[in-house]
Amino acid sequence: MSARLRHIAVVVKDLEKAAHFYETAFELKRVGEETLDFASAIYLTDGVINLALLNYKGERGSGLKNWKDFVGAHHFGFQVDDLAETQKRIEAAGGQFFFDLGNDAEKENFERKFKDPDGVIFDISKKGWQGATR
Repeated sequence: MSARLRHIAVVVKDLEKAAHFYETAFELKRVGEETLDFASAIYLTDGVINLALLNYKGERGSGLKNWKDFVGAHHFGFQVDDLAETQKRIEAAGGQFFFDLGNDAEKENFERKFKDPDGVIFDISKKGWQGATR
């Protein structure tokens, strides 16, 4: 199994302000934006890693009871070759399925979300994230 860290998600108060900061300070490129019923996002990249700037609208999706006050690192994601095999390994090691973001595992930005034994959220994806190296 080959897992590659390709995604980091950070919760911010102001999406545009945060995106401007990372675009200016680190010359990251904006590769997408998304508005879902439970969150809004701006996606940036350095050409290898996808940085998702997130603004949650509630506990659903964020997994946070204090979602209104939380800012900072929220979750990270690994691109993997085999979702089913990786899920078996995660669960055998004590991880628990959280939810799927998207409905087509073959599409870019599809995430299968889990929580590790301490409750830390992470994703796995076969196709990866916008702007991330495959």
